[in-house]
Amino acid sequence: MPWSSNRFRAFMALLLLSILWGYNWVVMKNALLDSGPFQFGALRTFLGAICLLGLIIVTRRPIRPREVPTLIVLGLLQTSGFTGLIIWALVEGGAGKTAVLTYTMPFWVMIMAWPLLGEKIQGSQWLAALLAVMGLLFILDPLHLGTDQFSMALAVLAGISWALAVMLAKKLHHRAPGLDLLSLTAWQMLFGSLPIVVAALLIPAPPIDWTPYFIGAVVFNAVFCNALAWLLWLYALHRLEAGVASMVTLLAPVIGVVADWWELEEQPGTGELWGMLLIVTSLIIISARGMKKHQQIDPAMAQE
Repeated sequence: MPWSSNRFRAFMALLLLSILWGYNWVVMKNALLDSGPFQFGALRTFLGAICLLGLIIVTRRPIRPREVPTLIVLGLLQTSGFTGLIIWALVEGGAGKTAVLTYTMPFWVMIMAWPLLGEKIQGSQWLAALLAVMGLLFILDPLHLGTDQFSMALAVLAGISWALAVMLAKKLHHRAPGLDLLSLTAWQMLFGSLPIVVAALLIPAPPIDWTPYFIGAVVFNAVFCNALAWLLWLYALHRLEAGVASMVTLLAPVIGVVADWWELEEQPGTGELWGMLLIVTSLIIISARGMKKHQQIDPAMAQE
């Protein structure tokens, strides 16, 4: 039954992931009022890794990491590069349009997946990709970027770093299909958090103001937006094509715009509303194609 298949659960995992990451832009904006950006980044990544390592111990799984060199590189790309570059972008510019630029990741994935993974863009995926690009352009409004070019370049680099991590994770899954997902997520996050911790110790910043909101933001980021979210991401990436999984995450910037509107009262303009509509349409096309492909798979294989 499709509703209980691994493929459907992967789509649901990405939906929850997009909600968490989309709303987190609002949480991060508010949290950075009480902390230096690298201090906050170190807390969210290092504590997230500790949570997952603790879960490994509680569930009595083998804690010793496998494929350590690959996990280190994955951590540098997925945790250090992605999170660190986003934080640097937030230091140099605003968290609005520059943050949305990190979600150019799916387009870098589509470009890389063809030669590296043999995942060709086919049929309706071209239309979905075009609509998603148009949607991002409407939200970003590239004709009015202001003076934040450097922060936007950092955000794009964050998207590229994430895309490279996607390629590496897919290859790792193919090479070591029996690798425990919880261990993979925990160790790459721990390895990737260490450079951010070093940056937090070396870069001067005002003392952290441990307000109730900031403590809640740290817990939300460490447990839900890092530990749980990367676990959901790698789970979905293991069961879906890299291009499809990456495109579904484009829902996150849409949720981010809506969350800004709801909580921070930053009303989106007409262009942003059109952009959200185009991205949602793109996601509907991707989801419909994914479910159709599932129905063509042998039901017994789909349940594995």
